[in-house]
Amino acid sequence: MSFRKVNIIILVLAVVFFLLVLHHNFLGLSSLLRNEVSEAREEPLWAATICSHFSRAGLQKVGTVDYSGIVGLQPIDFIPNVPRRAVDGRQEEIPVVIAASEDRLGGTIAAINSIQHNTRSNVIFYIVTLNHTADHLRSWLSSSTLKSIRYKIVNFDTKLLEGKVKEEDPDQGESIKPLTFARFYLPILVPKAKKAIYMDDDVIVQGDILALYNTPLKPGHAAAFSEDCDSVSTKVVIRGAGNQYNYIGYLDYKKERIRKLSMKASTCSFNPGVFVANLTEWKRQNITNQLEKWMKLNVEEGLYSRTLAGSITTPPLLIVFYQQHSTIDPMWNVRHLGSSAGKRYSPQFVKAAKLLHWNGHFKPWGRTASYTDVWEKWYIPDPTGKFSLIRRHMEISNIK
Repeated sequence: MSFRKVNIIILVLAVVFFLLVLHHNFLGLSSLLRNEVSEAREEPLWAATICSHFSRAGLQKVGTVDYSGIVGLQPIDFIPNVPRRAVDGRQEEIPVVIAASEDRLGGTIAAINSIQHNTRSNVIFYIVTLNHTADHLRSWLSSSTLKSIRYKIVNFDTKLLEGKVKEEDPDQGESIKPLTFARFYLPILVPKAKKAIYMDDDVIVQGDILALYNTPLKPGHAAAFSEDCDSVSTKVVIRGAGNQYNYIGYLDYKKERIRKLSMKASTCSFNPGVFVANLTEWKRQNITNQLEKWMKLNVEEGLYSRTLAGSITTPPLLIVFYQQHSTIDPMWNVRHLGSSAGKRYSPQFVKAAKLLHWNGHFKPWGRTASYTDVWEKWYIPDPTGKFSLIRRHMEISNIK
């Protein structure tokens, strides 16, 4: 065979090899494009299927989340993305956890309404409630301007608290409210999120919730709170309890177990009614287990202050997060609006606040409260008529 024929054969083989490679790449690209188109078509089909499924059933568990082994916390409703206004699907989802008890349901509705109307972010509400309240809550949401929000309703089983709280607080003379402990179980309530916001039901949000969500947390910190010693919130003295802005107002320093922790009694406390949580760090440090440990020890030994200054959930949080928490902007928890019926802040300051918090006995839906006009701006009347505002002028008119 001549040298020229060998060169021709080699050239032909090279061309054939090149064509084979080109053909293979073309097939791969075609397959990729088909997959992308298929996925793009499947996404709205998934959403439509979920919508249809839940509208028919009315009460379902979320199938995409594994809740096996978790006692007491079960999702019972899910409304997928049906936005009232355009939301960029590439935005990070902002989970907001809020409790909804039957006697305070109007507060939850007003808080959600204020959040939704002051942001364009991709917010999903995790509403924690008890079984007997779920239907009432759902009917309220579905018949109001909030029917387009994204939310999940999660049932809180009170069995979770067995052995961890007393049925009645003898010092405060009131029954324990189970839902106030929902904040201890955030990683279970929002299992897939890396970060979440918790807030009480007696708040109104006037800023964009995205700014609060973007609060920077220091390395190793599982949560960021608003400290009680900040310059915004007035220092409040509770009868016989010392100051509500340090640890001695919440913990009994006569108890040896508390003294052994070497926590300074004068340490500034924080308010757990609004906070941002790093759930990855929360799970890594087993924060929930730590909180439950101190709840049990309090039942056995009575570690909380006998004249507790504030919520019963505060003492275990103060212990677990002692010098291990970040801080949020004080304007994102302007509180003590419910500590008295009088007005402690100027109208200009109230308007500038990012979040208003009616912590205390005087709730904005109650008989006597401050800044009720600000709160009522976001309140949506209950279509069922079960929840109604209590106002002094209503009583006076009834007497006449």
